Amino acid sequence: MSWLRKALVHLALMRSDAALIKASGGAPRTVRGMSLDARFQFLEAKARLRGVDWSAVTPAMLRAQSDVGAALFGGASAPGVRDQRVYITGRSHSVPARLYLPHVRDNSAAILVYYHFGGGVIGSLESCHRLCGLIAREAGAPVLSVEYRLAPEHKFPAGLEDAISAYNWAYDHASRYGAPAKKAAVGGDSMGGNFAAIVAQEMRKQRPPTLQLLIYPGVDFVSDTPSMHDFADAFPLTAETVECYMKHYLPAGADPSQPRLSPGRVQDLQGLAPALVYTAGFDMLLDQGAAYAERLREAGVRTSYLCFESLPHGFVAFPSVAPAAEAALKRIARETAFALKGQK
Repeated sequence: MSWLRKALVHLALMRSDAALIKASGGAPRTVRGMSLDARFQFLEAKARLRGVDWSAVTPAMLRAQSDVGAALFGGASAPGVRDQRVYITGRSHSVPARLYLPHVRDNSAAILVYYHFGGGVIGSLESCHRLCGLIAREAGAPVLSVEYRLAPEHKFPAGLEDAISAYNWAYDHASRYGAPAKKAAVGGDSMGGNFAAIVAQEMRKQRPPTLQLLIYPGVDFVSDTPSMHDFADAFPLTAETVECYMKHYLPAGADPSQPRLSPGRVQDLQGLAPALVYTAGFDMLLDQGAAYAERLREAGVRTSYLCFESLPHGFVAFPSVAPAAEAALKRIARETAFALKGQK
């Protein structure tokens, strides 16, 4: 990634909303009464011009594209935080992770285990680097970002098993890093939100999380809600992208409606950890995230829900694209910090 390319891309995005909309077709992108942020509309328009030959797309190509996006738009590291590499003992291997440690600690705040986006196929620790740092700084708490195994090299449930191993490690080692002993929270965006929801469900009795942070979570692999159609062509998560991910992630014969793939289909949600649920307006997963938040409330789970209407799926990985994305990350970090400290 050359500094010149990055500078030119950001220079293009510095134009006025009117100029960006004009360069993107001339009219605001409006669906369901929501208008997409002009900067993301510009990126969406450019992506459509390029087109994709899905018959030739490989996971390596998707990962390379994701890495470029993180380098261009991932934003700066949060100040007041250092990070270090750690390795977690899993069932058959060591799971690599990045541990964020704030310079100023709050010993009342629980450790957060975070899982990045990517359909189980792409994404990396860079995808959520800024958000994890912001949460660590705001909460004064350690944040563990997990580099779980990816498909198709490691199909379901390999990544989920890594996610569970990381949660158990954080639960057991929390006090070593200045957090309350035997207290851990889970969080993630998109597929990471799927993992977080499953961990919260499976651990609710033995080692219950103190919080579940779900950002545009994928909680229903067989969803056919209106948003799956209304935003099937929305940048960056399209119907073709979802189909590609599922082809690589699911092993032959897997039932996509089972609880370890579709936690939103679990009937009993009582006794789950308090939840912060955030969705994006221009996102195929919008309706399922909103519905899961409502079902959590109906089950008596303390739940906060907010939709960032002007943003697309994946905005956690793109904070430097638009002020609205950066503002969303900062709000999520503040509210998560508040919850990690056990405040209502």
